[in-house]
Amino acid sequence: MWSKSRTAARAVRLVAVFCLGEVLTMSGFALVPVLLPRFTAEWGLSATEGGWLGGVFFLGYVAAVPVLVAATDKRDARRVYLGATLVSGASLLLFALWARDFVPALLCWMGAGLGLAGTYMPGLRALTDRLDPAHQSRGTAFYTATFGVGAGLSYLLAEGAQRLFDWPWLFAAAGCAVLAAGALVAWGAGPRPQPQAGAPEGAVASVAAQDDGWRGVLRDPRILAYCGGYLGHNWELFGFRAWLVSYLGWLHAAEPSALTAMPGVAAAVATFCAVPASILGNEGAHRWGRQRWLARVMPLSALVALVVAGFGGAGLGVGSGAGMGGTLTVVVLVAYAATMSLDSAALTAGLITGTDPGRRGKALALYSCLGFLGAFIGPVAFGMALDAFGRDHPAGWAGGFVTLALAVLLGWAALVRRPLA
Repeated sequence: MWSKSRTAARAVRLVAVFCLGEVLTMSGFALVPVLLPRFTAEWGLSATEGGWLGGVFFLGYVAAVPVLVAATDKRDARRVYLGATLVSGASLLLFALWARDFVPALLCWMGAGLGLAGTYMPGLRALTDRLDPAHQSRGTAFYTATFGVGAGLSYLLAEGAQRLFDWPWLFAAAGCAVLAAGALVAWGAGPRPQPQAGAPEGAVASVAAQDDGWRGVLRDPRILAYCGGYLGHNWELFGFRAWLVSYLGWLHAAEPSALTAMPGVAAAVATFCAVPASILGNEGAHRWGRQRWLARVMPLSALVALVVAGFGGAGLGVGSGAGMGGTLTVVVLVAYAATMSLDSAALTAGLITGTDPGRRGKALALYSCLGFLGAFIGPVAFGMALDAFGRDHPAGWAGGFVTLALAVLLGWAALVRRPLA
């Protein structure tokens, strides 16, 4: 009993350290989405260029994640994490000092995304490597849900701080917070425990045999199904987050309301809703079966996206009395933010707990690479829809939300066609 109590206490401490570290590394996450209306106006950007600026963060992530996450199969993920905090912190500080138009901002923001590639999934790997199997699934759920906490706090702080400080100071503060996250993990999580000398040789050999390179990962239909589902999930989620503040600003100009007056706060509330939804989603997968759960909640999210586009989210008739008001639209958007997160932790926990340890790093690398490729595509596709149908017209915003619905249906199709067990 005492041993179990000590193991549980250690698990709680480790989860707390890595979750707090994740919140700190996410401190700059919402700066470009919140400041995008200002950057667009000051730098004369088109909606497509705005989409590129919002999405290039994830392009940097995709460029680095195959190498960085796969490296955790052979070395302690904590080392990758600590190095990435230096890259991310330096990129944010450089943004504050150098980015004064589109191209420098694009390069710095891409560097910040590259840093995230070395902290998010490697942080999860570093955490789960230090947890016993009984705590891995729920530890994963809390860690992935904390992504929403960090994103929500980033929106909230960016909205308030931009009214008090010039925007370069916000990037500088975020860079310092990322460096603090590295210091926290260096102090709170020691090096990965080495295999015990008395461990059965057969068990070690079995794990080594499972590391059959990329071929085994790419031929595993279960891993590919989760990767496809995550691509659709992130396309929807980050397309939504990249344009949410800009959309609320447009909505407020068309039909002012109390909830749209501070769009960053409304975006933070919507993002915070992802946290309990993600945790509850993993519990739902435990109770009703992962594949059955995902096959139901992902189409539900697509349906809500279409409701947002067709009735409220696009603001059809705003200002004319024909559509839903700004306040009710924000309520619908918050509900949408919750439904789109019901699959998040269920996807990631399912991949980790069912994948052999010897190939887990490469599986996470492919999962992250495809998922955050979707995170890059989402803002760009949304921006292209705005340019095609009119950035100042309800049809443009409706088209943007339709791209999100199509994205999550793409992820759903990848999941239902392959077995997850």
